[in-house]
Amino acid sequence: MALFIVFEGIEGCGKTTQAKRLFNYLTAQGFNTYLTKEPGGTDLGMKIRDLLLSHHTETLPPIAELLLYEADRSIHIHNVIKPFLHKDYIVISDRFYYSTIAYQHFGRGLSYDLITLLNTATTESLKPDITFLLDIPVEEAFKRLNRQRDRIESESISFHQKVREGFLTIAKQDKNIAIIDATQSPDDVFNQVLQALTPLFHKI
Repeated sequence: MALFIVFEGIEGCGKTTQAKRLFNYLTAQGFNTYLTKEPGGTDLGMKIRDLLLSHHTETLPPIAELLLYEADRSIHIHNVIKPFLHKDYIVISDRFYYSTIAYQHFGRGLSYDLITLLNTATTESLKPDITFLLDIPVEEAFKRLNRQRDRIESESISFHQKVREGFLTIAKQDKNIAIIDATQSPDDVFNQVLQALTPLFHKI
């Protein structure tokens, strides 16, 4: 049986590191595993990712930003996620639809109902088997960003605090979200990921 695993969190939380680590671990255990990301999990998606994360002289309105994320997701679901799940792979995604709610609703202030409608349409109601929310204070997370910041990372601290609060609000409403303290060492975070996954392995 297939599994769909998602890592979520604010910039600098360590989700990309943990997603890669889980992919390497499961692959070494002999599982058919595919690692992907949003935005940019497809060739077309990489072009959308560049539009979303690059700095521009023109303003990218919040509604246009939302629609670009949803376009990327539709392509991602159709061309990558569902095909691999149909082949009984474990699919690990660095971000999925909860990021859209956290960033575009809680961060940008766009309509929750609109975002939910678009998420449902683009995912065709596909939901992760488990989502890991790596939670960390914004100030601590941004100390880890020792590179040139992209358009989203360059938003204000208050914006990212709203996004973090949004993720935590979402997690209270969904029993399939496991919150992990991302201020811990990478090894401790990964051990908690494995512990949370143990009950799901009977599905594989």
